[in-house]
Formats: sequence, C-alpha cells, structure tokens
Amino acid sequence: MLKPLKIIITILFIFIVTLGYSQNKKSTKLTRILFIFDASQSMYGRWQSDMKINIAQKILSEILDSLKTAENVELGLRVFGHQSALKPEPPQDCNDTKLEIPFAKNNIEKIQQKLKTIVPKGTTPIAASLAEAINDFPPCDNCRNIIILITDGIEECNGDPCAVSQALQKQGIILKPFIIGIGKNFKTAFDCVGDYYDASSEEFYKKALTTVIAQALNSTTAQVNLLDSYGKPTETNVDMTFYDNFSGIVQYNYIHTLNKLGLPDTLVLDPMMKYNIVVHTLPPLYANNVSITPGKHTIITLNAPQGNLLLKVGGTKGLQKNPKCLVRQSGKQDIINVQNFDHVVKYIKGKYDLEILTLPRLYIQNVDIPQTLTTTVEIPEPGVVTIDKPALGVGCILVEEKNKLNWVCNLDESGMKDIFYLQPGNYRVVYRSKNLYSSVFSVEKKFKVESSKYITVNLY
Repeated sequence: MLKPLKIIITILFIFIVTLGYSQNKKSTKLTRILFIFDASQSMYGRWQSDMKINIAQKILSEILDSLKTAENVELGLRVFGHQSALKPEPPQDCNDTKLEIPFAKNNIEKIQQKLKTIVPKGTTPIAASLAEAINDFPPCDNCRNIIILITDGIEECNGDPCAVSQALQKQGIILKPFIIGIGKNFKTAFDCVGDYYDASSEEFYKKALTTVIAQALNSTTAQVNLLDSYGKPTETNVDMTFYDNFSGIVQYNYIHTLNKLGLPDTLVLDPMMKYNIVVHTLPPLYANNVSITPGKHTIITLNAPQGNLLLKVGGTKGLQKNPKCLVRQSGKQDIINVQNFDHVVKYIKGKYDLEILTLPRLYIQNVDIPQTLTTTVEIPEPGVVTIDKPALGVGCILVEEKNKLNWVCNLDESGMKDIFYLQPGNYRVVYRSKNLYSSVFSVEKKFKVESSKYITVNLY
C-alpha cells in the first residue's frame, strides 16, 4: 500500500514542479533586439579617429561581447545600403535592405563576423528597412521586440520613417525604436520615429549604445500608492491595468497589494514605454502618460479614498431579498455599478444616486459615502399582491403619487393569475378581457400595499 502512495506523491511533485517552471517561463518575456545598421556610402566619411563605418562596427562588436551571457535575449541584424552602389544620377536602389542575421540563440559571433564584411555602397532607405522589419520578428506571444537603428543620415528614398514606426508600434509589433545618430544631430528628423540619441563623438556613440541596450534589457521597479483622505497609501485590493500609452495594448494586469510591512507592493515594469493606468475602483481612476525611469524606483500616486455601501431590505418575512440597484455618481448619467442587496461594495468617497429596481422603482439621491465607513440604505419590505382575472386579458398596474398615476408594470396577457412584489403604497389595476373589444369594458380596482402583507385583488 505504501509503494503506490509514494508513486502518486512523486507524480504529483513532478506535476507541481513542471507547472511552476512553465508558469515562470511564461512570465519571463523573451527580448528580441534587431540592429538596423547603416551601410550607405556616407559611412565612409571620416569621423574622429577613423572612418564612421569602422568605428560603428568596432564599438557595436564590443558591446555585443557583453551580451553573450545575457539570458532571454535574441539578436538579429538588418543592413541597408550595402548591396547596390550609389549611382551618379537618381533613382537609387531604395530596396537595398536585407536581414543578414535572423534571430537565433547564440548568434552574436555570426553578427560580429558579418559586421566585419560590410562594405558601404548605396543610399539610405530607412523607411523601407523599418517596414521590412515586420517580417524579421517571427510570431511570438511572449516577446518584447526592439529595434536599434544606427545611422549617419536621414531618409533618402522619399519614405516616411515616422509613419512606418508608428504603424508598427500601433500594431504592437515593436516597442518604440531607439535611433543613434552618428556624427551629426538628426533629432528633428527622428523624434517622431523613436527615442533619439545623438552620438556626436566616439565616446558618446559608445555611451548611447550602452544606455540603449541597458534600457532594452533591464526592467525597473515601481509602486502604485492609492491614497486615502489623509494622504496615506492605505487603499488596496483592487485591480490595475497598465496599457501601452501609444498602442493601447494591455501590458500588465495586477491586483493591488500591500506587503507585509503595510506598504504598496513593488512591481517590475518595462521602462521602454509610457503607460496609461486604469485602477478599477468604483468609479475607475486614471493615470495617463506615466513614464517609468530606467534604474529608478518610480512611485505612481492616485487619490483613492473609499467607503462602503450596504443595501438592505427591511421587514422580517424575507420577501424579495434580491432586487438590483443601479449606482451612479450624483448628477451623472453613466451607471458605474449594478449592486445586489445584502452585499457590501466599495466606492470612491463621494455622493451617489441610487435607482433600485423594485416595483415601482425607488430613486434615492445624493447618498453620501465617506471614507472607511459603511453607509447603509434600507428600503421597505414589499407586499405580495395576487391579481386574479376572469379571463385572459390586457392591463397594467399604476401607482398613485402626488395626485398622479404612474405606470408600474403590465399584466401578463398569457395567464389568469399574476403575482407581484410591490413597494408599500396606493395602487390601481386596470384590466380588459381580450374577448371584449370596447374600452368601456375596462375594469379598474384600487388596492393598498403594506410591507410584508399578502393581498388578493379579484377582477371578477
């Protein structure tokens, strides 16, 4: 008997370990960095200690050495301007762009070898190179796709790098690209394409590459402080959604938590994008265009003082304990919640209008919900009314309110007996048999409803 038990425990242990490993693996995104390298003829130009092409190749190759031990990283290399020589007269070869080294593990030496063999020849088709990059990233559900463009010039083929970059970002194919401009400041031309770094010298080029790769590889920390009325981050246990500010794609979804010290939990976020954050309180809170500073702990603050609302039905018989209540912020039309009775629900501190779906509906305006406290709204227990009809017919129930008759509900045309749960008050039922085709045959009966009482209204 002991041996089968050991086998079951072993199988269960293997299952749990495997599940934990797969979940951890799934949560760690693969970072794919595509280098788009300028090999246009202008890269033969002199730049400080050597030609631009030699310096750009050498320093990029050195930086790649530091990535050989990086985990969850794959690299690729696309080159433009290296296949067709620049012509004395236009048009130039604006399709001169090629993925030389596709994404793969442990391919850094291949990229370094390819860099050594590149000979600058042609023009600068930046937009076409960005557009072709869509095919360089194989489909992947758990990847961060990053482009680092290294160039000494701007678009020369009448393309629109800005439009191409923004389209790729909107589709969620890539994150905002990095552009390193060699030898001259091209910030104006590239600001709309991505994050531009000016490499006016060899030293700045190396620093720019190092900084860009560090941002691409390293996530950073943040916390969301949900403040109460006293400015303390005590509010918690609510869902938060982080959207990419540019594409609108969901990046993270967390339940806000306070750690063992009573402080907001630390989140690890990708610093390569700005975020629009929605905190799903009632009503929701928003923080837009939030930047996460690489290497620095970022604190995101929202005012979120909350109180509780409890809806109850009075009486002792337990009639109709399940009406619904539409909750709106006072003076606004949007419904922020449909609340059940006998449930405590949190709302942001403030005033609310309640529309309770009883018969007839009850409207309670400007209900104040202060921080921390529970506001209780109790409505009367209904009475139970049975309507007996002599034949199938049409009709309705009206309530008397301030010398007016207001419609409550219609009678069931397919039945001989209707049962309604009505709030206390004075009512009338109006009825006509389907077999009688004149309005003068309408029957009207008055009746009064009291809480917890049962009455029968005969229409004979």
